[in-house]
Amino acid sequence: MSEFVIPRRAVVPAGVADDRARCDGFVLGGRIPLLASVLLAAAGGLLLRAAFPGPAVWVLAFPAIAIALVALRGRRLGAALLVGLVFGAAFWFPHIGWASRFLGVLPWAALATLMSLWMGAGAMLITLAYRWLPRVVPGRVGRLVLLPAVVAGLWILREGVSSIWPYGGFSWGRVAFSQSDSPFQSLFSWLGSSGLSFLMVLLVAAAIEIVLDPAGRRALRGAVVTAVALAVLIVPTFPTTPDGTLRVGAVQGDTKAGYFDPPENVGDNLLGQARATEPVFDQNVDVVVWPEGASDVDPLRNGWAARIWDLVSAEADAPIVGGTITHRGDEYFNTSLLWKDGEAADHYDKKHPVPFGEYIPDRAFWRPFAPDLIDLVQREYTPGTTDTVMDVGKAVAGFAICFDIVDDAIMRQSVDDGAQVILAQTNNADFGEDTDESVQQLAIAQVRALELGRSVVNISTVGTSAVVLPDGTVTHRLPTYEPGVIVDDVPLRTGTTPAVAVGLQLEWFLALGGLLLLAASGIRSRLDRRARL
Repeated sequence: MSEFVIPRRAVVPAGVADDRARCDGFVLGGRIPLLASVLLAAAGGLLLRAAFPGPAVWVLAFPAIAIALVALRGRRLGAALLVGLVFGAAFWFPHIGWASRFLGVLPWAALATLMSLWMGAGAMLITLAYRWLPRVVPGRVGRLVLLPAVVAGLWILREGVSSIWPYGGFSWGRVAFSQSDSPFQSLFSWLGSSGLSFLMVLLVAAAIEIVLDPAGRRALRGAVVTAVALAVLIVPTFPTTPDGTLRVGAVQGDTKAGYFDPPENVGDNLLGQARATEPVFDQNVDVVVWPEGASDVDPLRNGWAARIWDLVSAEADAPIVGGTITHRGDEYFNTSLLWKDGEAADHYDKKHPVPFGEYIPDRAFWRPFAPDLIDLVQREYTPGTTDTVMDVGKAVAGFAICFDIVDDAIMRQSVDDGAQVILAQTNNADFGEDTDESVQQLAIAQVRALELGRSVVNISTVGTSAVVLPDGTVTHRLPTYEPGVIVDDVPLRTGTTPAVAVGLQLEWFLALGGLLLLAASGIRSRLDRRARL
């Protein structure tokens, strides 16, 4: 009697093996070992960071997305969470390293960790898509078309939710924001930021499926994806309607403008800003634009400050739009004043104060965790409720104060309210000269110019200050940490881009569509499994 030997590995017919591979969400030799996936995720996160300013190697965003998706194929949920966390941490911690300069290491680490957790949650959904979709939608249409679309929809779902929750969210690191200077930039005017994020992930996810397709004809399918990518590259920027120019004198004062400047220095920022404005006096400008925090004394409550605003306005023979802190009742606001004829003719209050920077949400809850840190933030800014535009004389200007620039709703509303140009006022002094915060913010200003079809005057206390034209071209960029002025006849525009008209609806259609298809495939997969029992 021969000895019974258990085979080391069962032999499975080739066709069955291919089907099983598709069902498990991987092909060509099985999934990548978890340790390798974690290392890949770390490398992918660092690559994605390099796609954004300062390195600004935009093309690296695509292999970074590919690495993240490949690392998630065939993973269990716990492993997918780990891979997403590692990818997120490798990206977010260096990407917003400048946040540690404001309040210290703890808030920076907390924000980076929160955003990494969001990436982990999104990774779990994506790994479920790789598991379920091939089971319930067999064939190449499901794998090469539907699966990439669902994966891309889930990616922008995570980006969208993390942009609004908690405490107003944080949308700084959308993959589309890495493309402000890329050949894809014209698509911002058609698809908006979320639409371009979707397209980027869709192209990468489809390319992965083509490469891993075991049935051949990869060259033909690869050519199709390449042709689609090249086709979208030749799409022109959506044309808005020219409507004259506004001669702007934008002033970078190179003042401290810091949140924690000692009280004895009060007034220095206003004086420095006024002195830096002198080159504008003989330039026949239509409006003088000062940055956020330009005046550290409120001219509405201080006669000395009001006289300085009056003097500068009179010398320039133009109204001033400038930032200061206003106090009404028991509330503080981060405000941009329109100052002319000796008074504030209008104002805009910042709508998106920075949580844990400009105010402490749920202070009683968070204070026990870091009382010294929480107590540093004494002044609680109230979110503004004003409209988003002001008539500055020869144009209607839309406003964005600092992180307002990343709020989709605020920027779209400014166009709906009639903005012909965007004045983006910011204070980057607290983030340090050797960080990338200001150039990242300028890249977002480029994206907004393209999305809205409007020029953006991005003026900072210390830089990076520049004018961005409606086609995304950056002009009149000032050196950082030096006083300087921009005098430019800035193009005005009217009309609405598709990104403004349908951008929000497109974002949630794609995101919720991906989520609903994932849920339907999960239910169908469970029902099929029960039927086989």
